[in-house]
Amino acid sequence: MRKKDETLKGTLMDCARAIAAEEGVDAINIRSLAARAGIATGTVYNYFESKEDVLLALTEGYWLETMEEMRGAIRAERFSGQLREIMLFLRERVSGPGGAWMRSLSGAEAEGRERMRAAQALLREALARRLERDPAIRKDVWRAPFTRERYADFSLRNVLALIEADEEDIDFFLELVNRTLYDEGECV
Repeated sequence: MRKKDETLKGTLMDCARAIAAEEGVDAINIRSLAARAGIATGTVYNYFESKEDVLLALTEGYWLETMEEMRGAIRAERFSGQLREIMLFLRERVSGPGGAWMRSLSGAEAEGRERMRAAQALLREALARRLERDPAIRKDVWRAPFTRERYADFSLRNVLALIEADEEDIDFFLELVNRTLYDEGECV
């Protein structure tokens, strides 16, 4: 089997993004991708088995880039403030091309969910590291079974649920986080 040219794969991904931006996600197919790249249709099949495979690659790449961008965009010192920033950041991204690509994965839902789980695992690990680095968190809060890792998972699940429900008011959830993690005296 011939070795795949990663430069050509990147070009195909760029072409797919351009087609989606100009004509919509539904216009992406193997033939349109080959035509845009100026290569034979069969060559595209060396890199992608189907339209769904292209959409999966686009979605996965989008979310990996989004997570990298998010690292630099989160500025709050406290974990609860970081969660607010993360949620707003992700909500904006879901309404963009990544969300459209995810919604178009009807033929590859299982594979898409599996790839999203991998991306979520990275985010969960990042949340656990953020919890570890927050010096304002009560010193006595972490003990089995209430661990950073499980709290990161709890936080991620709630953030994703709030985004999926298109919930604008996240203050209750963030108040819960504040009351759980920090010595606040009287909570308002």
